[in-house]
Formats: sequence, C-alpha cells, structure tokens
Amino acid sequence: MTLLLATTTAALILGTILPLRWGVIGFLAATALLFLTQAAIRTAMGFEGTPLSETMLLFNNSWGAYIGYNLQITFRSFALPLLALATPLIFRLSRDRS
Repeated sequence: MTLLLATTTAALILGTILPLRWGVIGFLAATALLFLTQAAIRTAMGFEGTPLSETMLLFNNSWGAYIGYNLQITFRSFALPLLALATPLIFRLSRDRS
C-alpha cells in the first residue's frame, strides 16, 4: 500500500510539472518510468517480504518467472498512478487550449 501511495504521489507531481510541449511522447515516457520504477521496487522487495534467496526457492530459481510475476502484479496495480498522471495533464491541456 505504501508503494502504491508513493507511486501515485510521484505520478501526480510528475503530471503537474511535465512540460506540455513534450505531448504524447512525454506522457508515454513518464508512464514507462513510473511503471518500471514500481516494478523494480516490487521485485527488489522479494515475494511477500521474504529475502531474495527464499523467493528464488519459491520460484524454482527462475528469475524470468519471478520478474514476470512482479510485472503482472505491477500491471494490475498501475491504474491509480496512471490516472494520477493523466488528470493534471488533461486539465492543463484543456486550460491551455481555451
């Protein structure tokens, strides 16, 4: 939960300060940065808080399976940070156009 709140706060701040001239490319880059950061932190924390040595035993010493599992979990929990990133950008774009 703490990781989700931290990522959502970072997305809100990033969506507020992201230059509008970067457009869609900047939005996609910010989204990729937030997603990969959240996935990397989740991977480094181990499965359910266990050390990485025990985590690798649970995943049969397969780093691919462990990273794939963490990418899937990150994908499922990424809706709120994505919304927090997009909302200030959309608000700023609509205000800039009028």
